[in-house]
Amino acid sequence: MGRGGLALACALGLLCAGARAEVQEEHEHAPYPVHARADQTLREALNAATPITSDGKRFHGYTQWNVRWNFWWQQDGAGRCRITRVATRLHTRIQMPELRTGTATQEAQFQRYHRALYQHEQGHVRFGRQAAQAIDQGIATLPEASDCPTLERQANALGQRLLAEQVAREKAYDRDTGHGATQGAKLD
Repeated sequence: MGRGGLALACALGLLCAGARAEVQEEHEHAPYPVHARADQTLREALNAATPITSDGKRFHGYTQWNVRWNFWWQQDGAGRCRITRVATRLHTRIQMPELRTGTATQEAQFQRYHRALYQHEQGHVRFGRQAAQAIDQGIATLPEASDCPTLERQANALGQRLLAEQVAREKAYDRDTGHGATQGAKLD
């Protein structure tokens, strides 16, 4: 339906219950190889293999998420503007170790550790998902504005604020879990 057709449908009370919103998700896994020697601890092998460093510290898993949003609006004859559709995309990328060689003991220890680390990283994915859903719904339910540039500024400011809130929660999650250690992602 074209812009004019949508305006007519809205005037007749049809199709205007709210803006259409949708979150599309794309998930990527990026394993890195680990070759543990019999004379190494699993921690030593993981530390030697990991490509993940931050502030001089090595990490064995990492989740990166990115949220992008687009929105469309309808302007009425008086210049007032309202959101008609929102499309939000979440892209996640999880880097995790993949044990390629190791002793039976290392393999058993790795399986336990990997499961816990993966669960921790899924917590990071949830923060991205929560951000995407909040942005999508928040923009879709914005009240109409006096003009479209104002509505665009309000929508983008809301998106940025909601992103910042999830990033702050995610940092607290890492701090509270010791980057997964309290969830079982720790090596002796």
